[in-house]
Amino acid sequence: MLQDVQLTYRYLPRSEARIVARTSALPLAKVYGVATFYKAFSLTPRGEKILRACSGTACHIRGAPLILNELKTRLKINPGETTADMKFSLESVNCVGACALAPVVMVDDVAHGGLTVTACAGW
Repeated sequence: MLQDVQLTYRYLPRSEARIVARTSALPLAKVYGVATFYKAFSLTPRGEKILRACSGTACHIRGAPLILNELKTRLKINPGETTADMKFSLESVNCVGACALAPVVMVDDVAHGGLTVTACAGW
């Protein structure tokens, strides 16, 4: 149920968490426990596109810090934030499991690898 709510709203609104708790006969604290345990869930509104910049070892060695800085500059937000127009959310993640493509940025669920600073211009 939480995944369905997340897909609909791009985050878990408080009102919907209460409905999930009531519908599943669980205490609201349990629902929030699950929602805060898994990074896939957000309790704050997220952008239409979620950019996840990998900061794992392979990506780091191949320039991930430069990519992340470029995204921060272009979007004018820091990791964990969403642009004012609600178009983009930026996250820095430990690993996306695509080391052969390093450096990698996931745009929603699509991996973009072998990135350079100029390749980020379209985002």
